[in-house]
Amino acid sequence: MSFNFNTQPRTYETGLSVAAEFMRHVYTWMTVGLLVTAFVAVGVATSPAILNTIFSNSIIPIILIVAQFGIVIALSAAVHKMSSFMATAMFVLYAALTGLTLSSIFIVYSLGSIANAFFTCSGMFLAMSIYGTVTKRDLTGMGSFLFMGLIGIIIASLVNIFIGSSAMDFVISVCGVIVFTGLTAYDTQKIRQFGNAAPMEDGTAVRRGAILGALTLYLDFINLFLMLLRLFGSSRD
Repeated sequence: MSFNFNTQPRTYETGLSVAAEFMRHVYTWMTVGLLVTAFVAVGVATSPAILNTIFSNSIIPIILIVAQFGIVIALSAAVHKMSSFMATAMFVLYAALTGLTLSSIFIVYSLGSIANAFFTCSGMFLAMSIYGTVTKRDLTGMGSFLFMGLIGIIIASLVNIFIGSSAMDFVISVCGVIVFTGLTAYDTQKIRQFGNAAPMEDGTAVRRGAILGALTLYLDFINLFLMLLRLFGSSRD
């Protein structure tokens, strides 16, 4: 999916700008994804039998994570070749698989910690998404810097699996909050600029673009939430 940085406003038949109408689709599908994830996570967390099935065998979480990576790669690389139904189904499936893996947080963290992390994340996401929408500053340069930071976080997280350093885990979490907060603003601006050139008369193309945009912001939200939870979450025990 290529982003066309056409900044000339266009008006849709509803009276909204084309960019605003496109973002409405993006946020709608992002919200659907988050609701699916929350529903699945809570449902699994309240079922000891399902929890035991998933987390008593170390192979199953690995399979879930690999499947999630596969879906993200497939959507990012080939969404323009998919039908709108297939793109939507894959996004919803990804959200459901994420719910399965995130159900583990109910084992590790207290409900209060999870709620605090969620509401803090929601406030930060909303603020940065608004900033990405209204700012006149081109965030492209910041995006390149944040992408390098994201690569660094991934590498450091892999290394820390073997080291098991609590200090490194704290640093990774702090850097993660900074990176995903910034990415929220950057991605919002990028998606909105693409939306201004979106062919609103082509329902399939709009759905594909909205799903890819929703996936991008969904990932920003989920990762910001997890980094905040790692930083401030208290143990269930």
